[in-house]
Amino acid sequence: MNVSELSLVIPCHNEGKNLRPLLSAIHETLDPLGLDYEVVITDDCSTDNSWSVLKELGANDSRLRIQRFKFNCGESAASWAGMQTARGRCIATLDADLQNDPKDLPTMLEALKNADCVCGTRAATRGKGDNWIRIASSRIANWVRNKLSGENISDAGCTYRVFKRECIAHVKFFNGAHRFLPTLIKMEGFRVVEVPVSTNPRFSGTSHYGVWNRLFKSFRDLLAVRWMKSRQIRYEISEMRD
Repeated sequence: MNVSELSLVIPCHNEGKNLRPLLSAIHETLDPLGLDYEVVITDDCSTDNSWSVLKELGANDSRLRIQRFKFNCGESAASWAGMQTARGRCIATLDADLQNDPKDLPTMLEALKNADCVCGTRAATRGKGDNWIRIASSRIANWVRNKLSGENISDAGCTYRVFKRECIAHVKFFNGAHRFLPTLIKMEGFRVVEVPVSTNPRFSGTSHYGVWNRLFKSFRDLLAVRWMKSRQIRYEISEMRD
């Protein structure tokens, strides 16, 4: 397996019009840094032309690796499949809709020097890229998640993250886990920090998110994470003799 410095893992569902500008923005940001990187995009059985666009892009870009699900499995599965395919020492996860700006990657990579996982937070920039419904639902969802999970993450719904691959070596992923990855990584004993990131307006296509799947749909998953934290095994060895 060829190991790269960084793998960008991107789930994709019906983002055909966003893929070309997304790849261009990634290369424009990362190429000047001299990084050895790859882009891993998992097509979650899109019903538009996403897969044909990805095949066309992949034929001319050796750093792009693509895979397509046989049937629609959801964002968690597409994210996890990409992470399992990734060959980088570090992994960055971002959305395909260009609302996560690749220009924030250098700042996040710099912050990773003093942490194991860096999460983007849009708390200060949401008004520039989202409508009021998404802003309100995100704030409510963040408050509920933090209250029930005992966290203090300002933007738990932001899946723009960069982390060392060992952070997910033993994580138990499940449907909906992409929303709680910082907590799951913390439970493995790794240090998680947040850095501000920008929020762009959606370039093209229709948003997949609203109040339903930002809060209510993930409530059962939140309770599961709360239970996992409450049952986590903790111990310290005071002395050992072989």
